[in-house]
Amino acid sequence: MALRYLSWACAFRSAVFLFLLAAVVTACFLKDFLIWVKQDLGPWGPLVLAVAYIPLTVLSVPASVLTLGGGYLFGLPVGFVADSVGATLGATASFFLGRTVSLLRR
Repeated sequence: MALRYLSWACAFRSAVFLFLLAAVVTACFLKDFLIWVKQDLGPWGPLVLAVAYIPLTVLSVPASVLTLGGGYLFGLPVGFVADSVGATLGATASFFLGRTVSLLRR
């Protein structure tokens, strides 16, 4: 029986599937995370929310839960600033990650 080698297209599709599966699983735990941020972190909560927003943006997790949760927990002004800073830094990280990957492919 001959060994079959994995093609790049198949490996890429598998990686994307695992990536999206991890994003869905992460989204399921966001509610508990938001409750923990509000109850246990006090004034550091908005900063932790902004920092947590970065990898979730890079992983393409739907940010609506974090955005609505941040606004609900911390009020409109503080939640807006925390979500905006986190989303901007996450988009910047995604850009640099994409740029690095595209440069490596050359």
